[in-house]
Amino acid sequence: MKLKDLLEHIEVVGCIGSAEKAVAGVEFDSRKVEAGFLFVAQKGVSVDGHKFIDIAIEKGASVIVCEDLPQEKVAEVSYVQVADSNRVLGEIAAAFYGFPSLKMKVVGVTGTNGKTSIASLLHKLFLMQGYSAGLISTISYKINEREETASHTTPNALKIQQLMAEMAAEGCEFCFMEVSSHAIHQQRIAAIQFAGGIFTNITHDHLDYHKTFAEYIKAKKAFFDELPSSAFALTNADDKNGMVMLQNTAARKLSYSNRTMADYRCKVIESHFDGMLLKMDEQEIWTRFVGLFNASNLLAVYASAVELGQDKNEVLTAISNLKSVQGRFETIRSNDGKYAIVDYAHTPDALKNVLLAIGEIRTRNEQVITVVGAGGDRDKTKRPEMAREALLASDKVILTSDNPRTEDPEAIIKDMEAGVEAQYKNKVVSIVSRRDAIKTAVMLAQPGDIILIAGKGHEDYQEVNGVKHHFDDREEVKNCFGIQN
Repeated sequence: MKLKDLLEHIEVVGCIGSAEKAVAGVEFDSRKVEAGFLFVAQKGVSVDGHKFIDIAIEKGASVIVCEDLPQEKVAEVSYVQVADSNRVLGEIAAAFYGFPSLKMKVVGVTGTNGKTSIASLLHKLFLMQGYSAGLISTISYKINEREETASHTTPNALKIQQLMAEMAAEGCEFCFMEVSSHAIHQQRIAAIQFAGGIFTNITHDHLDYHKTFAEYIKAKKAFFDELPSSAFALTNADDKNGMVMLQNTAARKLSYSNRTMADYRCKVIESHFDGMLLKMDEQEIWTRFVGLFNASNLLAVYASAVELGQDKNEVLTAISNLKSVQGRFETIRSNDGKYAIVDYAHTPDALKNVLLAIGEIRTRNEQVITVVGAGGDRDKTKRPEMAREALLASDKVILTSDNPRTEDPEAIIKDMEAGVEAQYKNKVVSIVSRRDAIKTAVMLAQPGDIILIAGKGHEDYQEVNGVKHHFDDREEVKNCFGIQN
């Protein structure tokens, strides 16, 4: 493909050199550049790609796309100056891969909690309906049933276009993807044609990056602001910022709710450990999910499927056959009747919702024992709130490590302990080793008691000082319960 073809739909500040050059590949990582590649120099959060232009040229880059032109230029290299190289990376990648999002219906899911569940369940549902579909989620990237472990909630712009090109080549009619606030702000979803957008909720998270809650909301809203008129914009009317997301969108505005008037409504009739009975769109269905938050997720799945043209009754039947997403309210029962619930809840609101769901299904005076930590190198302000939410709805709480990354795990726990009020000090203990924390919770539990292990869910590692060590909450619980994997 020639450079001029890649630049056809891109706003260019200036171009030095020939636009007739053939481009063999597109890259933003100078280490991966090969002969004849186009290199995009991005101004990242911690690294400025402009510093690596010389390295990219040494490796064979024949085109440099950048915001700031280098003072010294190589005669054989073409230089393209743009205003925003983050956005342009997505636009060039989309052109290089033949605009794959135009060849399928892409639905993006954004919000603090519920993104993985909704995107993954939509993917499962459409496969059950006989469609070919792709998935881009926190857990994995999928093309039908073929799976690749995910590196980010929303990958970089180049990876997204590569994945969608593979999906299109394999005949995928739909793609369901999580859209993180980081991805929106960093323009990773530029040049994707969305058929629909879903907003789940917005609560305390990622303030280490966005700095203020207002900026976090602004980032989420920007996704809906960019949706075309041909798309649908589905928002959670139960979230106080839900309707804010639709204020400036050109897309078809729709809402869903468990509590108030909306285009799509749902009510929990019965709730048990093995599932709940829902009244959805005036029809009763049994599901294998637990908790009001899951009822909300399933309603979003239902509404989206209907908006994508699926038969209502067939969708309801499919929903009744869906199973929970890995590491989301995943229940393990011991031989003597103890219950452990492993969940990815890593924000105060997500933890509150999971504990509320447990409260809905408690039938006696069972103890709720919560094991929870907080990640290192992330938003510190939510740490005391995590401890506070755990204590409000648990009989015992064990504060422990999550992924400390480069921080001292004891210091992270100290931050969490700041949320422990005097009247709760007698029901909290701090244990740095997550393995020992889980063992202690199991030892404290009596038959019938419920152990919540929150924060990591599907993850099978702990990251300590930049190194990932194998660690799986589910494996640890099963070992303590004496269950063979």
